[in-house]
Amino acid sequence: MPKKAFVSELYKKVSIYDLILFGVYSVNSKKEKCSYERLVKECFDFFPKSFSFSEMPNWPDARKLDRSLRALRKKKMLIGDPKNVFVLTKLGRSLAEDTGKIFRQGRLGL
Repeated sequence: MPKKAFVSELYKKVSIYDLILFGVYSVNSKKEKCSYERLVKECFDFFPKSFSFSEMPNWPDARKLDRSLRALRKKKMLIGDPKNVFVLTKLGRSLAEDTGKIFRQGRLGL
């Protein structure tokens, strides 16, 4: 059963990078391995308007993660690849926790 999505007015103003980091953080915090497929599901469940096909909003668009994941690896915010699992670095975890605070408080702390 999908999780309840966050309010789109809030997450649409958060960068795609921060949404992905939060997705990895969420999966890892449940002691689950964050595979590419699991990350696509997590991001789509929480942020459907940011991670869906424009013409089919009920379907996740995995392509929206591809470039961003490469950029996050290059910026040393996470490690891993689509064939294995993703894990946050110390910097990535800190940013994900900050994003989580924004969502919990229901405000745009940006």
